[in-house]
Amino acid sequence: MLKQEKYGLVVDVETTGLGPTTNEVIELAVQLFSYRSETGEVIEIIEEETFLREPLSDSARGNYDSAYRVHGIPYELVAGKSFYDRKIKTYFHRADSVFAHNASFDRSFLYQLYPEVNDLKWYCTMRGIPWKNYGFPNGKLMTLLQMHNITNFQTHRALDDITYLMDLLKKTSPKGNLYLQEVLEKGPMKKYQPAAIRTRMG
Repeated sequence: MLKQEKYGLVVDVETTGLGPTTNEVIELAVQLFSYRSETGEVIEIIEEETFLREPLSDSARGNYDSAYRVHGIPYELVAGKSFYDRKIKTYFHRADSVFAHNASFDRSFLYQLYPEVNDLKWYCTMRGIPWKNYGFPNGKLMTLLQMHNITNFQTHRALDDITYLMDLLKKTSPKGNLYLQEVLEKGPMKKYQPAAIRTRMG
């Protein structure tokens, strides 16, 4: 592999709610790809997979019905399922960088299951690109997909979302370079600090 070739991992989670300590991940999709670090050009989609799990805590289970209205994943689909942790960890171990739209959300939830993800370089495709400066009304994924003629319909299923996000990152920005390159140039996010640590630090 050439020196400038790297492995990236696009991730998306569906959850039972917004709080990472009271809610849980029920779906995770990952897509491993190779890219040129200098240009942001995607070389190849290497592997992709989606995982489902049943929420365990009372608070996460109690919130399932309201979350269902967003993600549309019936409880029967996740009942009795658990994540294949070893397989999921191999994806993170192979990646030089992790990309997600609103990455702070995905990372905060995945941290509860796999604290080691905090050691990776995370890039946010929502905040890493100045979407509003480019004339887009907001940085929401659905808005951007529509305005780039990628799709008019968002299922809120994790694998669909990362497939569409990858299509978006391959597009050329108004500046004339690839969106993936812009995200890389913005640089990785700071490490995630769980709420307990933030409180302790004052």
